[in-house]
Amino acid sequence: MQQLIPGLLFAALWASASVATKFGVKSVHPLVLAEVRFFIAGGGMLLFAYAIKRHKNAWPTGVEWRQLTIFALLNTTIYLGAFVLALKQVSAGIGSLSTATNPLFIALLSAVWLRRMPRWNELGGLVLGLIGVGVATYPLLQNSYATVEGLLILLGGMISVSAATVYYARIEWRLPNLVINGWQVFIGGLLLLPFVGLAAVLDPVAFNQSQYDLRFWASVFWLIVPVSVAALQLWFYLVRQDPIRASLWLFLCPIFGFAYSYLLMNEPITPYTVVGTTLVIGGLWLGRK
Repeated sequence: MQQLIPGLLFAALWASASVATKFGVKSVHPLVLAEVRFFIAGGGMLLFAYAIKRHKNAWPTGVEWRQLTIFALLNTTIYLGAFVLALKQVSAGIGSLSTATNPLFIALLSAVWLRRMPRWNELGGLVLGLIGVGVATYPLLQNSYATVEGLLILLGGMISVSAATVYYARIEWRLPNLVINGWQVFIGGLLLLPFVGLAAVLDPVAFNQSQYDLRFWASVFWLIVPVSVAALQLWFYLVRQDPIRASLWLFLCPIFGFAYSYLLMNEPITPYTVVGTTLVIGGLWLGRK
């Protein structure tokens, strides 16, 4: 019971990020949604860390600024920027399904970084997971619920966040977790600004039609509080209890994701969806065996 309720809540909240993003990009350009989220979330965490918690010796040094910038580029600017761009062209269910493949990319990149041959289960799990995403996506491509361009952007984002995770694990961080997270989100927002400016030049119509309405602010609130704050706190709790069992809750994220997309976005659930999700879950099990 120590893991059951927190685990279910984590999977339910974490999987909701795709639907919240999907609602947000209906009101504004995807990069604007990401930028507002980054500055509010990052600024809020830094304000809490420095003004309320008052962490001592928590100001980054020269080398730490470089490490935070690299981490922010991979984990926030590229990954989350790609994620919101992709969800303009990809269903919320596929967004959740792709997020669940993250551990498979992490296992493969870890093997490459450590200069060892990937284990058979790591390669097999990754291949099985990618086939599962392909099967689940096939009918959505035909019915305009997904595009090849959107899937490629999503794939690039997943590779980036996996590289960020491996990079983070290789560094002996001196700073508190809250400070690291606050700076990497805030710096990620700063690094995204040139891309927002470029998008405004290339697609001025989308920016002119942006509506900062209740739907937009509700999406921002959900992405920051229930997803970035509550879900991550639950994840840290689960990892402290048992890191192996904690990873098993990722298996539920695609199921919750497709349920949300069906109930809230009227996106279809087909036999392809069921088979593809089963393959991804099988790939996760194999890759983490």
